[in-house]
Amino acid sequence: MSLLLLAPALCLAGGPPEQTMSFFDLKTRSLDGKPVELSQYKGKVVLVVNTASECGFTPQYEGLEKLHEAMKDKGVVVLGFPSNDFGGQEPGSAEEIKKFCSLKFHVQFPLMEKVKTKGDGQSPVYAFLTAKNDAPAWNFHKYVVGKDGQVKASFKSQVTPQSDELKKALETALAEH
Repeated sequence: MSLLLLAPALCLAGGPPEQTMSFFDLKTRSLDGKPVELSQYKGKVVLVVNTASECGFTPQYEGLEKLHEAMKDKGVVVLGFPSNDFGGQEPGSAEEIKKFCSLKFHVQFPLMEKVKTKGDGQSPVYAFLTAKNDAPAWNFHKYVVGKDGQVKASFKSQVTPQSDELKKALETALAEH
């Protein structure tokens, strides 16, 4: 039987069961413009943070790097997504952002291309993160994505990378199968 003959039957039967979208189904670009398949992080816990170089919360880069170093061997990945959405506090080019993060905070965790976290032109990554969670209200909003690719927790900018509540959310996500 041809696929064309089966198609109407699928429509009448409601079609195939809908699969839940996962963070790991998405693609983005690195800060240097190379394609990044987020599926490479499948099975890990991912901390996604919208970053900015000229913000009062910018010193959190230091804490994010410490968290990255302390937890990468446990299966936690920190991903930074620079954004100029709040107060124009990330005006730099990719090269400027990379240089700033490297020289000032010795950032080793992956930095992605500058994105829009809200509104028209919102990146697919942030469309996914905010579909069932609050959109960032400012820079350095944090999302904990579990091994299953679903958002497990969301934290406002004031919650630091060293906070007990963020560490607990990461540990809880790591413990899930």
